[in-house]
Amino acid sequence: MSPQRQSPFDNLTPVVKYLLLANLICFIPFIVLSNGQYDVKIVSNLGVFYFNSPFFRPWQIITYMFIHGGWAHILFNMFALFSFGPILEYAIGPKKFFNLYFICGIGAIAFQMIVQAYEVHAMTGSFTVPPFDIRDPSVPDQLKAIYFGPVVGASGAIFGVLVAFAMLYPDLELMLLFVPVPIKAKYIIPIYIIIELISGFGQFAGDNVAHFAHLGGALLGFIMIKIWRYR
Repeated sequence: MSPQRQSPFDNLTPVVKYLLLANLICFIPFIVLSNGQYDVKIVSNLGVFYFNSPFFRPWQIITYMFIHGGWAHILFNMFALFSFGPILEYAIGPKKFFNLYFICGIGAIAFQMIVQAYEVHAMTGSFTVPPFDIRDPSVPDQLKAIYFGPVVGASGAIFGVLVAFAMLYPDLELMLLFVPVPIKAKYIIPIYIIIELISGFGQFAGDNVAHFAHLGGALLGFIMIKIWRYR
């Protein structure tokens, strides 16, 4: 490569660079293992489960952010981190960006669990239930999904980054893949939030995305920027 032609990776900030690398390394098992082996060996141990699930482990609130369920999942998250992360890290500094990312990620799953706890209480009258067999036909499918369905991915942390970016650079125009005109960040990020709200409350059939985790990450991103008094 000519020394005059700069690689797009040259402008990566330190925290974004290491986050990208960590996520890509953690995605290698998805590439080399079959789906069944990946789910059993990786997702069941590093994805995060409902706090009362027999599969829940404390470390999962961190490790789930580095596990992704497929190519589309990791490509969207890493593309967003690659696109918006360096600008935000330059603006607030590596330490605060690191804190923002992980606080949003942890807050995302906390918000998801709060919603799940409400759903469990609505079905059973309690926030926790005794152990049950996933094959038991008397147990509602929604309850089985909460107790045996893990949450994976950096999306909650990424939504926090997106909201923080939109708050600091509201008038910066962005180009979307399928929209041929630039749209300001202060418009496009709220549209994403509205879509997540509709999807989360709609609970559409076949949708296994943790929308409330995304909303939790977005909320924490908003709160952190307000606490730090950035404008």
